[in-house]
Amino acid sequence: MIIGIDGRAAYWYRGTGIGTYVYQLIYKQNQLDRNNHYYILIPKESDYSFIWGDNFHKTPVENMRKDRFWEELEIKEVLLDRNVDLYHIPQNGIGMPKEKICPFVVTLHDVIPITMPETVGPYYCKKFLSSIPEILDKSDAILTVSEFSKNDICRELGVPEDKVFVSKLAAEDIYVPMDKQLAKAYIREKYGIEDDFFLYVGGFNPRKNIKSLLMAYAYIKRKLKKSHKVVILGKQGRSYDDLVTLSHKLKINNDCIFTGFIPVDDMPLFYNAASVFVYPSLYEGFGLPVVESMACGTPVITSNITSLPEVVGDGAITVAPKDYVAIGHYMLNLVEDEYLYEDMKRKALKRAALYSWDKTVMDTIEVYKRVALP
Repeated sequence: MIIGIDGRAAYWYRGTGIGTYVYQLIYKQNQLDRNNHYYILIPKESDYSFIWGDNFHKTPVENMRKDRFWEELEIKEVLLDRNVDLYHIPQNGIGMPKEKICPFVVTLHDVIPITMPETVGPYYCKKFLSSIPEILDKSDAILTVSEFSKNDICRELGVPEDKVFVSKLAAEDIYVPMDKQLAKAYIREKYGIEDDFFLYVGGFNPRKNIKSLLMAYAYIKRKLKKSHKVVILGKQGRSYDDLVTLSHKLKINNDCIFTGFIPVDDMPLFYNAASVFVYPSLYEGFGLPVVESMACGTPVITSNITSLPEVVGDGAITVAPKDYVAIGHYMLNLVEDEYLYEDMKRKALKRAALYSWDKTVMDTIEVYKRVALP
């Protein structure tokens, strides 16, 4: 097969969920597949040094610009010149070519603009809703990241089940257990965080429900035998000001550390240095940070709704995301009950080991075969 892939997100959005997905998809295909030929469509003057090999070809496209990421791409000649058997659009169909000159595979991670539109930026919501009919019409197969997302896609969009294929995500290879004291020393030296801490990683969208973490921490702060902070990683977005205001209202503003964006290479050190990872999201198509934390052996508390119970299984503690008292109860128990902590650490590592980017890629290639070699 000759396969084209839209590789823009691997460069422009590395470190986000979709950016990580596209990066790992291409990176692992590059490692594992020597039978098929790939043309990775990329912006000009970009660094894609992870692409190598005789059957992988970096293909700079003149009209790829970050400020036009949401627009349809005019790449008919690029695909025709390379005789591609299929073209994969891995970021929710964004940038689907105007003309269909070969089969299209789309990765649709979730349908949040339909199920929780109030939590999505107005531009993306409008773009998604206006584009999805054409995306579905042009798609020959849809990949998604969990059984939960598949069910949502089929129910909300009326897509036949036999057109949607689940290919679950995984933690990158850098997420492994480390010596906790060494990780804490690194975080202390580079970021000035000296106390033990509860960790959150992800966006600042209201859907992420960070406020439940802050309320849970305020509830248990005086009950903690050992001082802990709350460290919130991620580029400060829509609900940042509201969270700062809430931290003052709860009188925990001196205990909350908003780091802003953190380089990918430092993420495993934060996970390993943390006492507990708390992820009380209201909706996830997959929820990659919980798997990253589990892969580092750091116990996880997360929501008992949407895809998260499916993803974590018994490898994490699940709780109603708005029940801050219950969240706080488990935060307290984990840091003060050594037996529970070690048990959840063991279960987390065992669960994370079930996920593999190698399997993600092999599942994806099987879908390519279904589409290109019927």
